[in-house]
Amino acid sequence: MNAYMTNGTIDFLKKIEQKNPDINLHLMNSSEGGIAYYENSNRKLFSSGREYEVIMQTGEILKEGFVVMNNIPVSDESKPGFEHRFKNRSNTVEDMTGFQAFRLLRPSINNTYVVFTQWHTAHDFENWKESDQFKEAHKNQSAKKPAHFMEQPFLTTCTMYKEEE
Repeated sequence: MNAYMTNGTIDFLKKIEQKNPDINLHLMNSSEGGIAYYENSNRKLFSSGREYEVIMQTGEILKEGFVVMNNIPVSDESKPGFEHRFKNRSNTVEDMTGFQAFRLLRPSINNTYVVFTQWHTAHDFENWKESDQFKEAHKNQSAKKPAHFMEQPFLTTCTMYKEEE
């Protein structure tokens, strides 16, 4: 399955959503503006967006919640090891209060993977970061940048867009 993402103003992204009612488009607000995301195996909707292969998934992405995308640039030679680490991780995040969905997205063009998680609230995500499960899941990460990272990873946080009434 593939996933597609693009950025733009919410007004622009809402027009795309209105023109494509058959696509389950998820609109999000971030500090940088709007983000649209959808999963589909055979239809490209965005003329200038990012395409990913969904290589791991848990849960269903809901229309409400808090989204955290960890953007991780990985060198070509390190991709197999990076993916192996995720595929063999403990799945304790799924047991956390407020967890809704997880996706590991492999980029089709560039080298920046996206670790996509959705939470009921930002508070639920913060609780995960402070939990023993988080410490256990990240215990083998060193303080310095791992060799397979080409650049520093960065977080994008969003809230799911809700139409104001």
